[in-house]
Amino acid sequence: MRFQWSPRGLQAKLSVLVGATLLLMLAVVVLMLQRQGAVQKQVAGHSREAMHELVFERLREHGKAQAAQVADSLVNPLYYFDLDKIGDITRAALRQPDVGYVLVYDPSGNIIHDGSGDIPTYGQAMRDGLAYEAVSAESVHAQWSETVLDIAAPIRLGDQRLGGVRIGYSLDAVRADEARASDALQERLGDIGNRHLWWVGVALLALLGLGAVAVLVLQVTVVGPIRMLGDVAREIEAGNFAAPIPQSGRRDEVGDLMRAFGRMGESIARHDRDVRRMAYTDVLTGLGNRLAFRENLDQRLMQLRGAGQQLALLFADVDDFKRVNDTLGHEAGDEVLVQFANRIRDAVEGFGGASLIARFGGDEFVILLEGGDGSGDDLRGRAADLAELLVDLLAQPLMIHGRQVFLGTSIGITLFPDDAASATALMKNGDIAMYEAKHAGKSCHRFYSRAMDQAVERSVRIEQDLRGAWERGELSLAYQPIYRLGDGRLVGAEALLRWQHPEQGSIAPSVFIDVAEQSGLIDVIGPRVLQTACSDAVRWHREFERGEGLFISVNVSPRQLRSGTLPQQVAETLRDTGLAAHQLHIELTETAVLGDELHTATLLTRLRNTGVKVWLDDFGTGFSGLSHLRRVPADGVKIDRSFISDVLRDPDDLALTTAIIAMAHSLGITVIAEGVEKEGQYAILRERGCDLAQGYWIGHPVDAEAFAALLA
Repeated sequence: MRFQWSPRGLQAKLSVLVGATLLLMLAVVVLMLQRQGAVQKQVAGHSREAMHELVFERLREHGKAQAAQVADSLVNPLYYFDLDKIGDITRAALRQPDVGYVLVYDPSGNIIHDGSGDIPTYGQAMRDGLAYEAVSAESVHAQWSETVLDIAAPIRLGDQRLGGVRIGYSLDAVRADEARASDALQERLGDIGNRHLWWVGVALLALLGLGAVAVLVLQVTVVGPIRMLGDVAREIEAGNFAAPIPQSGRRDEVGDLMRAFGRMGESIARHDRDVRRMAYTDVLTGLGNRLAFRENLDQRLMQLRGAGQQLALLFADVDDFKRVNDTLGHEAGDEVLVQFANRIRDAVEGFGGASLIARFGGDEFVILLEGGDGSGDDLRGRAADLAELLVDLLAQPLMIHGRQVFLGTSIGITLFPDDAASATALMKNGDIAMYEAKHAGKSCHRFYSRAMDQAVERSVRIEQDLRGAWERGELSLAYQPIYRLGDGRLVGAEALLRWQHPEQGSIAPSVFIDVAEQSGLIDVIGPRVLQTACSDAVRWHREFERGEGLFISVNVSPRQLRSGTLPQQVAETLRDTGLAAHQLHIELTETAVLGDELHTATLLTRLRNTGVKVWLDDFGTGFSGLSHLRRVPADGVKIDRSFISDVLRDPDDLALTTAIIAMAHSLGITVIAEGVEKEGQYAILRERGCDLAQGYWIGHPVDAEAFAALLA
């Protein structure tokens, strides 16, 4: 019995052993399957989270950059309330991928533009759940709901808040992409798991150790690479787009996944570079833009604080650039900006030293010049040398569409830390100094000084008070008599604008006329001056016999001349008032017509063809010459008072005055002397053949009623 039982016992043991082995292998298989499922879920979860955070963060950063760029481009249109320009910018933003809406609003949250043609929401308050945070945001602000990512950016001009812009990105497409990618990843992981089940089956039929090897292979070939990809995804999510992506020569699904992940990482990095290039580069000139310059400046100021080093900011603005756009077109204007940018780049690179150049938009360029340790005198001198170099270089003629164009540049310079310690203050100071250079005559440079702040504040107050001054009766016209030297007869009057401020009293025209010119108020005041002067002249003609042959001369600003509508304004005024064309004389400063003689000559020819006379004022101060008089049609020239004041004691001024009279008469042009304040001046001008004269010795400027008394 024992002998027979023994084999059966051994068989049973073997059976038990085999069964136990099979059960053990089955348990191992079950454990492996559970582990594989957990790994797949973990990998899919990590990948889904990383992918969601990466895509959403990139969309948010892209939206912030785009919102900031749109807000910068809306500053000038919103300040001047140019709805057409605002609409163009808004519609351009709406055309961007995934953008659901673009809203431009005022500081109170009322909609100014929504990108539509007829703006049905204009003036309506934004009442959605995201509106409150958007309106109250002090900087670029991102918020989101279940369906939209809302990016709001305030629009500021200096410290003044003009309003803001909101850009809404639809999250439906993002979620759809995430769902598709997650499903694809789940499918790939499922395929990979199914393929490796065969190896597990072989291990079950072979050796228990082979099962362990299969698990190890699974860990090495699947879980390890995916975990590495997850680590790389987290690096990319953190903004490290240069993180090394594992390379694989495998030809299976994991290899495909790793190569696809590598291509995705390269695509994201390339997209990030493109976004940064668009956000930080001026498309036209290739220079850095305002955003890039501001970030670099902030970074440099943080590095230099307490280090005893200096910086200089040079703000260069093209003089009379608008004239190029108005006369030659915007394509020519773009070509001018490109050539200016190239000249500035070459000059700064040749100048030496660390520097940074940017275009702030429009016709304004900024150069950051770094100095060394110690006194700021060396940096101040280098900045002045660079500014003089740029002024000389940019004054050279440009060839634009086969024509020579003469422009210049005005440069403002501010120093760190002498003038200011923050980027905002430095940029404001540079702007102030640049405008001071323009006021000084253009084509020059000026260093910022604290006195300029006071001048700017005064100009702002004057501009505010000047608005509506005509309606309030503060502005009026005075008329200075003009006499014929041959017989002493009163033949005309020059209309002079006067401002009687209710608090400051009489304000000199040299103060407020310049402010009106710079602010554009002259476009409103100028036509009213012309209308009033012509109306008064018509009244004199009707009331007095002597007024029949009387002419009235009216000064026209360079801005009115550049607008190109002056002939039409004059024609409408003559038609409305009934004044004869030959009794109206238009006075233009000589320097106003020197910039673009072709454009000026065309306008003046149109004026003269109607019978209106054209006089050049302040003649002799703008590098006058015979050839200049021949190119610019004029009926009369007014010798500047600076020559008349010294004509009795300065032989050079007498000779120059005599030459101007002879030169003008040779061309059939009338000569008028202004600023005649002495009897001797009157006598010598009459002796030299001057035609007309005006000045305090002959007659002071008086109001319309007093001038009527002169005629009576």
